[in-house]
Amino acid sequence: MAQKEEDAIILKGIKVNNLQNVDVVIPKNQLVVVTGLSGSGKSSLVFDTLYAEGQRRYVESLNAYARHFLGKINKPAVDEVIGIPPAIAVGQRSLSRNPYSTVGTMTEIYEYIKLLYARLGKTYSHISGKLVKRDSVTDVCTFIFGLDQSKKIMILAPIVYEKKNLKKVLEILLNQGFSRLCVNDEILQITDALQMSFKEKDKLYLLVDRCTLEDSAENHSRIADSVETAYFHGDGKCQVRIYDKDNNVSISNFSNKFEEDGIVFRKPNVNMFAFSNSYGACPTCKGIGEIQGINPDLVIPDKRLSVYEGAVVCWHGDKMSEYQKLLIKTAKYFDFNIHTPINQLTEKQYHDLWYGNEYFPGVVGFFDFIEKNAYKIQYRVMLSRYRGKTTCPDCNGFRLAKDAFYVKVADKTIADIVSMPLDELLDFFTHLKFSSRAEKKVADFLLNEICIRISFLCDLGLSYLTLNRLSSTLSGGESQRVCLATSLGSNLVGSLYILDEPSIGLHSVDTECLIRLLKRLRDIGNTVVVVEHDEEIIRSADYVIDVGPLSGRNGGKIVYQGKYDKFLRSKESITSQYLTHQLTIPVPLQRKAWKRKISVNGACINNLKNVNVDIPLGVIAVVTGVSGSGKSSLVKGVLYPNLQREIENRQINVSSSQKVKLVSGDISSLKGVELVDQNPIGRSSRSNPLSYIGVFELVRQLFAEQPLSKARGYKAGFFSFNVQGGRCEACQGEGLMKIKMQFMADVEICCEECRGTGYKDETLEVTVNGKNIYDILQMTVDESIAFFEGLPTSKLVENIIDGLKLMQQVGLGYIQLGQSGTSLSGGEAQRIKLAYYLRKSDGNDHTLFIFDEPTTGLHFHDIEKLYKTFRLLVNHGHSVLIIEHNMEIIKCADWVIDMGEGGGKHGGEIVFAGTPEDLVKCKKSQIAKYLKEKLS
Repeated sequence: MAQKEEDAIILKGIKVNNLQNVDVVIPKNQLVVVTGLSGSGKSSLVFDTLYAEGQRRYVESLNAYARHFLGKINKPAVDEVIGIPPAIAVGQRSLSRNPYSTVGTMTEIYEYIKLLYARLGKTYSHISGKLVKRDSVTDVCTFIFGLDQSKKIMILAPIVYEKKNLKKVLEILLNQGFSRLCVNDEILQITDALQMSFKEKDKLYLLVDRCTLEDSAENHSRIADSVETAYFHGDGKCQVRIYDKDNNVSISNFSNKFEEDGIVFRKPNVNMFAFSNSYGACPTCKGIGEIQGINPDLVIPDKRLSVYEGAVVCWHGDKMSEYQKLLIKTAKYFDFNIHTPINQLTEKQYHDLWYGNEYFPGVVGFFDFIEKNAYKIQYRVMLSRYRGKTTCPDCNGFRLAKDAFYVKVADKTIADIVSMPLDELLDFFTHLKFSSRAEKKVADFLLNEICIRISFLCDLGLSYLTLNRLSSTLSGGESQRVCLATSLGSNLVGSLYILDEPSIGLHSVDTECLIRLLKRLRDIGNTVVVVEHDEEIIRSADYVIDVGPLSGRNGGKIVYQGKYDKFLRSKESITSQYLTHQLTIPVPLQRKAWKRKISVNGACINNLKNVNVDIPLGVIAVVTGVSGSGKSSLVKGVLYPNLQREIENRQINVSSSQKVKLVSGDISSLKGVELVDQNPIGRSSRSNPLSYIGVFELVRQLFAEQPLSKARGYKAGFFSFNVQGGRCEACQGEGLMKIKMQFMADVEICCEECRGTGYKDETLEVTVNGKNIYDILQMTVDESIAFFEGLPTSKLVENIIDGLKLMQQVGLGYIQLGQSGTSLSGGEAQRIKLAYYLRKSDGNDHTLFIFDEPTTGLHFHDIEKLYKTFRLLVNHGHSVLIIEHNMEIIKCADWVIDMGEGGGKHGGEIVFAGTPEDLVKCKKSQIAKYLKEKLS
């Protein structure tokens, strides 16, 4: 503890959660990794102490009025914190469900692109493709004085009138001093025109001036005044007629309005490109990009089939097949072959199939007919079968009103920009040039900011993403890296960056890029603190803090803090023993063989390139590959929804009419398919692990059976957070009050009414063996098992213990029973779901369990427990399919499917499918060299 405040952050006497009065020194301007078993106290040290104290001190720096609302923020349970710099935290729960949130808006890149298009974009008419511009008086004068001086000109203004008020308009012009009109190329006196009648097709122009092109100051001034007068009387329009020596005439039209081809366009501004407000948003989808309509994937589920082969499934059956027959008869009026597979049609051909022509109504016309006859039950059933979210037809999913797509920069619309992969986009902006000095001055700043932010995303292994990718579709690791790139884009110096497992979702190849970026962040003058389990990141650290030795009440101590090289010699650290291979997760002696399988046939969504692959059943199978290689598209986008649909159709006796199914094989052997993802276990902060797995109901029943509850008439519902009764109504059972902050993260303070318990005092008077229900919820899983095992034996208590042991079995013995579901990491939420499925499984319902990166947040020691749980599922007759990057799980799998070779357009193919031993021999696989080290 001899380091000075200038050199280190010093924390003394930390007693937050399970931390046992520990002292920690974090050297500044270094890459510091905090590691340890799950539940050992890492997050308590880094987030609940270090970051929380930094946030509290920031609030204290605000003025007295602001502190009046925030004065109740509790100080972390720490004796002293010295030398803490401004802190920036990038946690796992950065995923946004906002339908307007995209990669572009999250990183603020889209804000700069909007400015670029608003300031430097050129609008082009969608009718003729001509540049739309506004002609000022100066522009017209420049044109006129660029003509040969031997020519003569007439400056005219179109007369805007209605037939019934033409006489009145002419009289006003006569009174204003004008004397001549030009009607159908003939010059007339206004006095004569008053006596005439005109047809609607006659074009009347006011003759404002006739002059020569003499190059004199007086003539320049006269022509400028005449043009301005013509604009005034011509409703912003002006016509210049040019006569040569032979009296031949040429006509040039000008307008001070932003128009072309008779259409007035909106002048580009920032709001035109903002889909989150009504000015720029597409009026049809309100800026969402999707509408409720006919889902193309349901109408044409297998795009490998042609129209002739029955690709359009709604045209099957005796009556509906008439539409397919009509299309075949009228095929000569379309420019595509009815025998061509749907996925090989051009964009125009696909459009013709959907929207038809004068000979055939198309798919849209077919459903218009169905909707008109929806009073019949069979048509209503058909509509419901094919309804779903579909791309907005007006904006094609790009969310903006049509005017925004008429604006181009370097011949690219903003829709082209946001749909380009980031690596291509970086190349586009890097080589983007502007000719004029004024444009270059504006562009330099914007392009610099755009390129810096995109390069950070590419360095983090996200080059395959597009800016219009929805935030809600990102994985936990992708979301965190996007937030990290946003923070890095600000180029702050002298700050404390705190990251919570940034390697989540990263392939070993991409982890190397992340390490380079973390070191660059350190080198520019920041302190980088990373909570991490990844072996490569730990090995790259300047300084290591190991918390442990175990989890929960057996953790909370600093096992080691110091330089990395000495860390490897630590005998007390379990982490160092895994790094030095003193402890290992053993490779199975024999891979389990499989006979049954599910086949995926011709998957081609997103970047998948007509993928055919067999998914084995009855074993542990892993799908791996670099970020963006198509793992989630294959498993979550194709396999899961189609398998779910096949099983549901079978259960309700509905047969699929597809000739070739996207999934086939031994589907009949499956009773169900379960996707265990990293989404929170509940949207409300009142949700907790105990309630999710269904054990809280049993605990409440136990409290309802106590003598005091029976005397007062308390039922099990009285002890619930979700209904009125025993809960605190001030905070509605949450125990916390949330204060909304406008320019920073919301602040949570303890409820004064219930003192953070979430219950009324009379509820807490009911006890079981001296513990009230709040005390039970504050226990960890391990502590609660010991507590309930000490109670008198009963069927209710046994059921409670059985449910708790399942959570212990999946490696969650350290979490609190009442911990808010929204505060759990993605990996913890996933393992709680696993415990829930284990509890409800009866062993006879063969289920395919799909896990999305279940090792998130797990130490080596905990991964072994998780693997044993997977093996337990398989031994009970289930099948396990895992999307994973972790080498410990991959090396233990029975079957590995490797995707790649790269991400985005460079991925989407099966590189290898087989055992781990055979995978290390595959030269095309990027994972082979990393796996070889684990198997050797």
